[in-house]
Amino acid sequence: MTAKVILNPYSNRWNAKARWPEAETALKEAGVEFELAISERPGHTVDLAEKAVLEGFSPIIAAGGDGTVGDVVKGLARAAKSEKDLLGPLGLLPLGTANDLAYNLHLPIDLKEAAQIIKKGNTRQMDIGKVNEHYFANNSAAGLEPYVTTKQVRITWISGILRYLVAAVWAIMERPKWVATIKWDDGQYEGPVSLVTIGNGSRSGGVFYMIPHADPFDGKLTFVYGYRSTRWSMLMTLPKAMKPGAGSYVESEGIFEQNATWIKIHLENPSPAHTDGELFSYGVQDLDYRIFPGRLKIILP
Repeated sequence: MTAKVILNPYSNRWNAKARWPEAETALKEAGVEFELAISERPGHTVDLAEKAVLEGFSPIIAAGGDGTVGDVVKGLARAAKSEKDLLGPLGLLPLGTANDLAYNLHLPIDLKEAAQIIKKGNTRQMDIGKVNEHYFANNSAAGLEPYVTTKQVRITWISGILRYLVAAVWAIMERPKWVATIKWDDGQYEGPVSLVTIGNGSRSGGVFYMIPHADPFDGKLTFVYGYRSTRWSMLMTLPKAMKPGAGSYVESEGIFEQNATWIKIHLENPSPAHTDGELFSYGVQDLDYRIFPGRLKIILP
């Protein structure tokens, strides 16, 4: 069958557009038969993915970053007849800044290697999450993490992963705080929070392991919540959030990591929120999370 490649040219601040000839050559050399669709506006990637499914293209290939992958998954879900339908197969051409989902799935960043994997077409059924009406493949959050995103999108003078680090320090210096009620399968928390981050994958932002023990194949959402009362304590936590193993910030006092199949969050004061690094609200108070185990057929080595 013919694949549909959905390119988000804006990914990595237009670097995806510049690298498309390299990606195109890699696909052709691998023998992948495909047609190209190019996103032209916010939300267009979702529309293109839905249309590709309805027109019978397979697999669907997301060419861009984590936000592009998330939008393609939303389009696949929108084309489905029910929430029980399998989605995909989905292939990844990592053209973003962080490419966190590719990293979490142990996929290569090299485009020639990625194209060879797409050609082989081996799939595994991966979990996907949903918050309110928004599906996500890698992660979602309220509180500090999307607050950092609101800063990151305003930074135009720095490129690459450094942009995320500068945005994190900027956000921390403003010392944001929320008061939350969080409920999940077998637990509840009420009180102040600096962050609530929910993951399918462990890494986000290219260098941060915000949900270090998340597993996209375990049928669970892994989430972290915690509170830091001062700028200094938040800054001291930042380096630990960059450790995937021993010494992670989730080992710190006042930071908690849990597993659940559903999570309900109410915030007394509104917070920005994101899915796969893309803000879907600048001020939300109620978030309802669910996991769909094994719903996405993802192309893997």
